[in-house]
Amino acid sequence: MMMRNLLNLMAAVLLVLPALVYAEWSPDWTVHQKITVNAQAASGVVEQVPAAVRLHSGNFNFIAARPDGSDLRFIADDDKTELAFHIEKFDSVNELAVIWVQLPKVDPKDKDAHFWLYYGNEKAAAPAGDRKVPDASAVAVFHFAAKSLLQDSAASGLTASGEIAVQKAALLGEAALFGGKPITVPAVKSGGAGFTWSAWIKPAAIPQQAVLFGQNDVGIRLDGQKLALIAGKAALSGGEIKPAAWQHLAVTVEAGKATLYVNGAAVGSGEVALAEVQADAVVGKDYTGEMDELQLANVARSADWIKLAASGQGADSQLLAVHDAENGEEGGESDSYIGILVNSLTLDAKIVIGILAVMFAVSAAVMAAKARLISRTDQDNRQFLDRFQGASQDLLQLDSGGSLPDSTLYKLYMAGLREIRKREKQGEALALGGASMDAIKAAIDADLVRETRRINDKMVLLTIAISGGPFLGLLGTVVGVMITFAAIAAAGDVNVNAIAPGIAAALLATVAGLAVAIPALFGYNYLASRIKNITIEMQIFVDEFVTRVAELHGK
Repeated sequence: MMMRNLLNLMAAVLLVLPALVYAEWSPDWTVHQKITVNAQAASGVVEQVPAAVRLHSGNFNFIAARPDGSDLRFIADDDKTELAFHIEKFDSVNELAVIWVQLPKVDPKDKDAHFWLYYGNEKAAAPAGDRKVPDASAVAVFHFAAKSLLQDSAASGLTASGEIAVQKAALLGEAALFGGKPITVPAVKSGGAGFTWSAWIKPAAIPQQAVLFGQNDVGIRLDGQKLALIAGKAALSGGEIKPAAWQHLAVTVEAGKATLYVNGAAVGSGEVALAEVQADAVVGKDYTGEMDELQLANVARSADWIKLAASGQGADSQLLAVHDAENGEEGGESDSYIGILVNSLTLDAKIVIGILAVMFAVSAAVMAAKARLISRTDQDNRQFLDRFQGASQDLLQLDSGGSLPDSTLYKLYMAGLREIRKREKQGEALALGGASMDAIKAAIDADLVRETRRINDKMVLLTIAISGGPFLGLLGTVVGVMITFAAIAAAGDVNVNAIAPGIAAALLATVAGLAVAIPALFGYNYLASRIKNITIEMQIFVDEFVTRVAELHGK
């Protein structure tokens, strides 16, 4: 009985074990990344926050995802609950994406606020149902994306009319470029108990007199350098609008009180009564500049909500941080920074590093081969030099002691010996005249030049690695930095999390160039000094050999 219970327990453990080992949302999605939320950016609990997730080559592997991003899923920190999201832009060719994720709550007390990004499912279908981010309070949301420039992303699905251009390199993907002519949004419901208008603007020049939003007797305007609200006989203004810079503006009305915000900070407030209306609204009348993320809501957003929108969507946003695919909870602190850099390399940097790798392999092979050759040459030269210096009258019989194929001195000796033996006559003592000695020395000198050239052969490859390696690495770095900044400009994401991986990866090319040049420099100097010593020994030997031959066999 006890044995049967034990077997049942083991079977139950085996059934439960796979679920314990794999606790992720779905095994069909092969890649997941952790996205942390800087909840301390809010001073209180904020609900229904639309957060902009910027993806680029420095923090996302576009090759692993489907070309249209249809396999992307965002999961809450419990790794179970799917979050609503809306893809504003997904450019797998240029490796840029802007995705809006609806965060149900941001609590500053949550020190480990995060959610998960899953992708890498070839068979994934497009998300079912309404995955648009704006909550039920949003009356209209215009992202001004190039593919849906005048299309509202809220549930109402309004379509604006008018003529505006697209600014492709803007704050969040694309933006609307106004040239003084407005657009009209039909049948907008606003006013009543609560109302919020917010938008990002980048005026071409200041001061301006322009209507950012107008409906009946309500107008949200640029009044010179200030943000202004006009409602009937009531008028409020405040803040300072700057030219050629992105700034977040917002107006909220609740219980008869209006508040103006510039970059998340309240700049004015006063008593204003807004009746609930549903009528056409005018946006951007007489305004020249860019506009992005225009949003209308039928509630008054809290000051913390406005603050998070201003700080979390801007160019220097620190609200979200996308971690590497290996930075999940299972990965702990075992992150590979080199792996992150390699994954962030641009194509040109990979090509340059590939060339440098070939140069390193060639220079290493040359240094190894030359070191072996010089070592054998030195050893054989010492053996032959001992034989030569110990000889007296049998100076022309040193070849009988055995061949020394790696000795340059032995080869010079054999070159001279061949010339001497050409001048030997049968039965006569060897007698060499001045002309013969000159001819013998010329032959030995010719072999000395050939041996010097043979020993120095391929040393030029080391000089190429020394001088060319750093320049190739610098080329890869400069082009990589240019591509990184161009991509960041196109994405409108200039925070340090976006720039750092690309710049660090670009610098990897310079590191690779130095890694090729430094060993080659040390190896070249060492080998060159050894080769110089061998060359000096050969020159000394030639003089000594010719002198002794002339002494023993000269006329």
